[in-house]
Amino acid sequence: MLTLYAHPLSSYCWKALIALYENETPFSTVVIDQNTYAEFKALWPLAKFPVLRDGEQIIPEASLIIEHLDAHHRGRTRFLPDDADAAITVRLWDRVFDNYVMTPMSKIIADILRPEGKRDPHGVEEARALLRTAYDMIEAQLEGRVFIAGDAFSMADCAAAPSLYYAVRNEPLAASHVATAAYLDRLKQRPSFARTLEEAQPFFHLYPGA
Repeated sequence: MLTLYAHPLSSYCWKALIALYENETPFSTVVIDQNTYAEFKALWPLAKFPVLRDGEQIIPEASLIIEHLDAHHRGRTRFLPDDADAAITVRLWDRVFDNYVMTPMSKIIADILRPEGKRDPHGVEEARALLRTAYDMIEAQLEGRVFIAGDAFSMADCAAAPSLYYAVRNEPLAASHVATAAYLDRLKQRPSFARTLEEAQPFFHLYPGA
């Protein structure tokens, strides 16, 4: 049995959950809180979630978890194509969403949590500018595509769903980002992401962003 150590509001944990739900892969969840933190940190001393336990094997990082699932618990949805060039495209857009959507979005949220007088308005504006640049890149990439790397759902879409969902709440899409808005709507309607969102609903009152 696979065990996922995760927090219900974490975008990176959602990314792993989407992959697990895509193929209805059996797993159990350990929700990280004050009661389970010591167990979690013993598995992965860096204490960054999600972490997947597969028997004696410990797999950190959402992208690595998805690649592990694709290699060892394969289902009807393939997260990485066999073609090497196509796989590089998937990994590229996975990195775009993690580094240039999730990361600046997290900067905005972290600033909200800072005490008054300790906030970083310049850093937040830089994060918003980076998000706007990423939105423009995503919009251009989606032209003629159903999903971000082509016609097939992939690891890149697992990254796109949570990052865009949270990001647009704090830095809305421009009116010109028609394809990106439609893409996010498609992702929300996909059963794996819809289930992830539904399970997170009871915790949204704890979310500090917009």
